[in-house]
Amino acid sequence: MTAEAPIDPALAEHYTWGAEENPCDGWHLVRTPELSVILERMPAGACEVRHYHERARQFFFVLEGCLTIELDGREFALDAGSGLEVAPGKPHQAFNRATRDLRMLVISQPPSHGDRVTAAAHER
Repeated sequence: MTAEAPIDPALAEHYTWGAEENPCDGWHLVRTPELSVILERMPAGACEVRHYHERARQFFFVLEGCLTIELDGREFALDAGSGLEVAPGKPHQAFNRATRDLRMLVISQPPSHGDRVTAAAHER
């Protein structure tokens, strides 16, 4: 897709991540060497591995549901219409502790794929 064309999530590149029994979905809305914008769906009960990014700065913006995110030892509950910035090097973990799907935008600059370090491995 080019920057001049409207972006339809139904046509965007899709991938799954997380636990095999409760997978999460991601759709690349913008995927350039400078910027990543991903629409993500986390089903009820899903979570990601605690990690940090060495270079990527991220912004999580909730569209539907409630995102619980642990950031550097503090926990935040974000409802639809709110977001949280995560600086490079800050350990974080996202959870969907609600009973319904969570939909959010994850914006990363530069893109975070390939820039993830599992926090537990680093803390040893």
